Amino acid sequence: MAGRTGYVDRHYLHRPKHKPMNPILRNILAVLAGLVVGGIVNMGLIMVGGAIMPPPPGVDVNDIASINAHIGEYSVAQMLVPLLAHALGALAGAFVAARLGASRHLMLALIVGAVNLVGGIMAVRMIPNSPMWFNVLDLGLAYLPMAWLGWNLAGGRR
Repeated sequence: MAGRTGYVDRHYLHRPKHKPMNPILRNILAVLAGLVVGGIVNMGLIMVGGAIMPPPPGVDVNDIASINAHIGEYSVAQMLVPLLAHALGALAGAFVAARLGASRHLMLALIVGAVNLVGGIMAVRMIPNSPMWFNVLDLGLAYLPMAWLGWNLAGGRR
């Protein structure tokens, strides 16, 4: 500010308008935002996919026992819907976490992928009759590799 002498305090002009966020808090919030965005993408694709390709007749998608009883009736195309939803949910969530994080961007993206992987493992355990090819592709490709790709798309090694 200029005083009576006309002197301008240079430090006053260069002070940040706000205090920067603690990097640890920012990283935690980035992971949480990634999980929320990834979940929205996942569920959105599941809902849209279910509207485009409805499940076989007699299946109640809100009942695990009903899904297990009819899993053999699902076509390959119908099985690809959740696979794609899981992959794109992990990709989007990891991208958001890596983009918003203050540091350790790859680790943040992989945390999002790992949390999604845990959900995938739980789903495989709840639906044990699902085809082996689906389980292998889902658990092997839809989570951690897509989280790595999300980190890469977010800027990779920055």
